[in-house]
Amino acid sequence: MSDATPAPQHGPTSVRLERTGFAEFRITNARGAEITIGQGEGADFTPVELLLAAIAGCSAIDVDHIVSKRAEPQEFSVEVQGTKVRDEDGNHLTDVAADFALGFAEGETGEQAQEVVPRAVAMSRDRLCTVSRTVVLPTPVDFTLADGRSV
Repeated sequence: MSDATPAPQHGPTSVRLERTGFAEFRITNARGAEITIGQGEGADFTPVELLLAAIAGCSAIDVDHIVSKRAEPQEFSVEVQGTKVRDEDGNHLTDVAADFALGFAEGETGEQAQEVVPRAVAMSRDRLCTVSRTVVLPTPVDFTLADGRSV
């Protein structure tokens, strides 16, 4: 990482969600950035789309750190898909898959960068990407009320 790149964040992380209308919410992070979400009737992202975006974004950042040391990508996209199902386990996603497309300029540095892409993607999947690792691993999520009661 360069000196201009912020250090990775470790420890507690949080966002705040506030209702702006029926099934519409604004999410704010500690740095003041905002996004809006809804249930898919408007242009806003749905929570499931944000989860897929978080998987893509987290892994893309990991891969970018690794491959950009060798060459600047000329093409870099990640498409993440999943299938929403309702079964005996409740509502959830199945068949989540991330498809990486990276391209580099011709030449030795471009070839070196292209060669490291599979290893970089595997490292992100297996160890680096906090989001996909959290989805893959058993991760309890506690729900509480404002008065501290667990539900």
